[in-house]
Amino acid sequence: MPQSFSGVHSILVPVDGSEASYRAVAVAAETAKRAKAHLHLIHVIEVPRSIPLDAPLEGELQRGEAYLERAEQIASEYGVAVEGDLVQARQAGHAVVDEAVERGVDAIILGIDYHRPFGRFELGRLPQYVLEHSPAQVWLIRYPAPDAPRR
Repeated sequence: MPQSFSGVHSILVPVDGSEASYRAVAVAAETAKRAKAHLHLIHVIEVPRSIPLDAPLEGELQRGEAYLERAEQIASEYGVAVEGDLVQARQAGHAVVDEAVERGVDAIILGIDYHRPFGRFELGRLPQYVLEHSPAQVWLIRYPAPDAPRR
C-alpha cells in the first residue's frame, strides 16, 4: 500500500454485500485512517423501470441497511468515522458517480468479485461505468478466485 496519500481527503466505497465489497471497505478504512480522510459508504438499490423510482422496497431496504451496518462495523475496527447512505436508482454506476460528484470525493474504492461468464474475465457494469465516468481516482480491488492456483 502506498505510504503517501496526499490529495485523498474523502473516499467513497460502494457496498453490495459481497466479500469483495467488504474487503474494499477494510482497504478504504485503513487508507482513511492513514490519510485522515472521510469515509463514505453507499449501497445502491437498483429499481426496475417498471416501478416508480421512489417505490418502497422494504426487503431491499432492510438488506441494504444490513450491508451498510456490517461495512460500518468493519470501518469502526480501524477507528474510522464513517457515513453510510442507501440510494435508490435505475443504475448503480450512475448513482455511485453522482454520489462521488455530490460529495466531492477524491477516491472511489471498488471491490470486485472474480467473474468468468462464458470462460473469460468480465469486469461488470458498475465498475465499467465508474471507471469511464468518475471524476475521482478509482481503485479497483479484485482478489483471486477461491479456487485459483497459488503461485
